[in-house]
Amino acid sequence: MTDAPQAHRGAAPNKPKSKTDLFTSFTLLALQGFGGVLVVVQRELVDKKQWLTNDEFIEDWAVAQILPGPNVVNLALMIGGRSFGIAGALAALSGLLLAPTALVLLLAVAVAGVADTAVAQGMLRGMGAVSAGLIAAVGIKLMGALKNNPMGMLTCIGIGALTFVAIGLLRLPLAWVLLSLGPLASVWAAHCIKQRGAA
Repeated sequence: MTDAPQAHRGAAPNKPKSKTDLFTSFTLLALQGFGGVLVVVQRELVDKKQWLTNDEFIEDWAVAQILPGPNVVNLALMIGGRSFGIAGALAALSGLLLAPTALVLLLAVAVAGVADTAVAQGMLRGMGAVSAGLIAAVGIKLMGALKNNPMGMLTCIGIGALTFVAIGLLRLPLAWVLLSLGPLASVWAAHCIKQRGAA
């Protein structure tokens, strides 16, 4: 990444103060992330903590999305590592995983007898719809940051629409979509960045 795009979009005003700050922040973030974790991550890291700008969040989330493993874990490792190296990455990861793991184990024991009932299944299906709505709302909210993307907003929307059609409608495997559209979008973005630099 060059300095020009960073200067163009501005840097986030705040950074994590310590490894403890990373741990507690990601613990609180994880405990709020029922279903639509993207919503909570964007609100906490961009709007409240201001550790990332919208542009930085979109770039980091895109990288976290294509790396193996859960995207929010990848993002926590990236932010922690960027701030305090390996110790910061481990602090962020620990905060993200410890409390939710304990809570899920307690809930599993508490609801073991009713998990298969029609009421419980209906509740889970309802939460799935809420989660989808939350993710769609954040996607719409973050679309404004695409105006700074070197490919331009229309191209980004077109790539997003192709991805939706491929995965949501045609039910193509995620790996195939990433391996086909990902390199094409990357090559086009590199071309656009080069053209912008030459201008």
